Amino acid sequence: MLITELRITMPMTKFEYQVGMLHGVVEASRNETGGGEGVEVRLNEPFQAHPLLGNDFAEGQYTKKIYHLESKVPAFVRMIAPKGAMKLEEEAWNAHPNYCRTVITNPGYMKDKFKLKIETFCVDNDRGDSENVHQLSAEMLAKRKVVKVDIGNDPLPDDETDDPSQFKSEKSGRGPLKGPWQSQSEPVMTVYKLVTIEFVWFGFQSMVESSMNSYEIALFRKFHRQIFCAIDNWFGMSMADIRALEERAKLELEEQIKQGEVRGTKG
Repeated sequence: MLITELRITMPMTKFEYQVGMLHGVVEASRNETGGGEGVEVRLNEPFQAHPLLGNDFAEGQYTKKIYHLESKVPAFVRMIAPKGAMKLEEEAWNAHPNYCRTVITNPGYMKDKFKLKIETFCVDNDRGDSENVHQLSAEMLAKRKVVKVDIGNDPLPDDETDDPSQFKSEKSGRGPLKGPWQSQSEPVMTVYKLVTIEFVWFGFQSMVESSMNSYEIALFRKFHRQIFCAIDNWFGMSMADIRALEERAKLELEEQIKQGEVRGTKG
């Protein structure tokens, strides 16, 4: 098991982050869906009083998605898994703007062998220095590795074009994010993501968990750069606007996955 806490500081409020994050999820789903692969939205509905979340987060939005990933997983995973096994199930209980719990499994082929859990706390007026937002036990804290993500100053891979260090928002006036922007930004908030990866498979466990952990860190770094650089597309939207966008996207994805070529990330 690997436990990593990502601390991602953003130049916005946590309500703005909720809107930007959900907008970004819709756009990423569109970009990754086509040719029989990508994202299938099964459910997107309100929830209340879920036992996993306790009384602190008694209501929010529940989503259930299926990820069809045949060509998108690393080659060594395709070597050990039979054709048709690369369907992941994601359940998310989104009690944002404060908390979200996401669980990804493979109930068909790797039932009880694979689990990816992501617990997200969003904290307003926070610059990434809170030490135990997830209220972990001493044992869990000893296993946890902290990774601070700086969307403005971290190196930009050659295949990425969204660069917050060069972008200035016309609608919000924010950016570019350079130098010590995290200590100077107003408004500011931090996303604390606790990523727990379990892959129980003799001979492959360490390699797969390490590979998945590196992938998740890179994915969240890229995604949060995209959220900021797309701010002029979502700034000022309401949650009603976002729910309408999600409903339209669900129908688009149903058609998109049936046609065309495979799109987006390749393993």
